Amino acid sequence: MTNNTQSLNSDIAAMAEKEFEGVYGRYRITSTDELEVQRYRLALLLCGVAFTAGLGQWLMIGPTWAWLWLLPMSIGLGLALNWIHIYLRPLHQALKLLWALGCLGAVVMAWSVGTDTMLSTVTAEPAWIWAIGPLFAALTGVGFKEFFCFGRPEAIGLTLLIPIALLGHLSGLMSGSIVMGLLGSAALLLLVLALRKFGMDAAADVGDKSVFAYLSNPQANEAL
Repeated sequence: MTNNTQSLNSDIAAMAEKEFEGVYGRYRITSTDELEVQRYRLALLLCGVAFTAGLGQWLMIGPTWAWLWLLPMSIGLGLALNWIHIYLRPLHQALKLLWALGCLGAVVMAWSVGTDTMLSTVTAEPAWIWAIGPLFAALTGVGFKEFFCFGRPEAIGLTLLIPIALLGHLSGLMSGSIVMGLLGSAALLLLVLALRKFGMDAAADVGDKSVFAYLSNPQANEAL
């Protein structure tokens, strides 16, 4: 009886899976895939909320305690990169590496100048951008992936505004108000991007799994 029940549950689960025709064959969107997509979207939302709230607190109250928002922002981005579906593994690993370097840079900076003065130090000494910049570079990579896959205008805005703001501050070519304006716009765009993703079919975020299977085949990689 137990075996029959397990077999029936397996059949029901298989029927619930959505099947698609990919470039290199048919593939299924499993419940695990859908769960990963939901986790990715929640993590991206956490990152967007923290980014927006941190900049908002910085502008309204000051930078002293705004650094605390870096913690949920970094956690959210790290989890998003864990669950994001990017089939080019070198690119996926590069974004994870940038995230790790940015987190390490933030820890080094906090230890060197103190947490309370982290953000004010970045404002006064732009060279510290090199320490935390990789974290935002990883976020820019997520924005690029979202634009490349879905063509969302908020994604391209996010992809462009963050590097422009950081490079503008690093080079001294932009005033602090312009830099904050660009970062604030990028944070709001990230929030819009994250919220809009909840209305999408999970299959869109998963993408063509047949491509992943093809690229994971050593013989296929040699052919490439």
